[in-house]
Amino acid sequence: MTLSGPAARHIALSEVDAEANRQLTTLDGWRKFIENPPTPPVLLSADALRRLSPAERDLYDDDRLDHHARMLVVATSFVEKTVVCGRRLVLLNRHAISARRGLMVSGLPGTGKTSAITQLGRSHELLDRARHPNVSDRIPVVYITVPPAATARMVAAEFARFLGLPVRGRSNMTDIIEAVVGVCTDTRTGLVLVDEIHNVSQVTRSGGEVSDTLKYFSERIPATFVYAGIGLETSDLLAGTRGAQIAGRFTLVPTRRFAYGDEWKGLVATMEETLLLHDHPPGSLAKLDRYLHNRTDGMIGALSHAIRGAAIDAILSGTERVTKEAIDAIPLDHAAEIAASPRTKAAKR
Repeated sequence: MTLSGPAARHIALSEVDAEANRQLTTLDGWRKFIENPPTPPVLLSADALRRLSPAERDLYDDDRLDHHARMLVVATSFVEKTVVCGRRLVLLNRHAISARRGLMVSGLPGTGKTSAITQLGRSHELLDRARHPNVSDRIPVVYITVPPAATARMVAAEFARFLGLPVRGRSNMTDIIEAVVGVCTDTRTGLVLVDEIHNVSQVTRSGGEVSDTLKYFSERIPATFVYAGIGLETSDLLAGTRGAQIAGRFTLVPTRRFAYGDEWKGLVATMEETLLLHDHPPGSLAKLDRYLHNRTDGMIGALSHAIRGAAIDAILSGTERVTKEAIDAIPLDHAAEIAASPRTKAAKR
């Protein structure tokens, strides 16, 4: 089956986001993320636009499509709090021999958990580079995601994959762990980001083994560990004796929906400023801030997806503006769609 129109564009946008997340779990991908983002294309004047050949216009539009497909990271109060808490823990752990403290970032999907911890990682790595200029053999940050139904070996292999270490079928756990610990120690890894940690359940044998493996890594690698996941406060990650150990060593930073207020209005205005469209009236999106809050249920992930998706449609369709109708046409995640339904809104009243 071949899709076209908004459905195809929605899938393409989702694939862009998924590809960006996959790239973070390799050292090369992480380093590309750390580098300064590409300079946005210049929005041409009407006269310059008319002088473009069809081929030049296609390339120009493709550059703008790529610009809108990139996830914009906004320095929200939550991102700032995560970075400050993370930097504090890194400093407190600097001379710790054991029992280093960690950070847990918890919340609903679409509330910016991954953006927050990766910005912490970016801040840490840029500071490390500034302190050690012209040194290329340091790996200040490791970023992994915990696979669903993960085993201890799978998680150890994720560490190895990020570092570019070969993991063969005959490699045993001890070999993988020792190789990872050796590289992280030699390259002065100071921050380890573990995303999707909600996939670890302490009530299952494999989940307990994953938890033990992460704890062992944290004891062998002189780094601050940061976990991010969905609903960690009530998840099986904190169940039992192992969970109690995590709760006793990790500081929790919760994420929430944005309330309708000044920060939300600022988010909408900031995202509107990034639009590169020829017929979009400045400030028209900011006037829709309450509608956008209702449409996305205050979720920054849904807001970003809606605005970027509508901007992509505006270029492809030739309308060159983001309107309420255009945003209405963008299918959001199921949670946002349910929250925006008339029945759900009535129940909240």
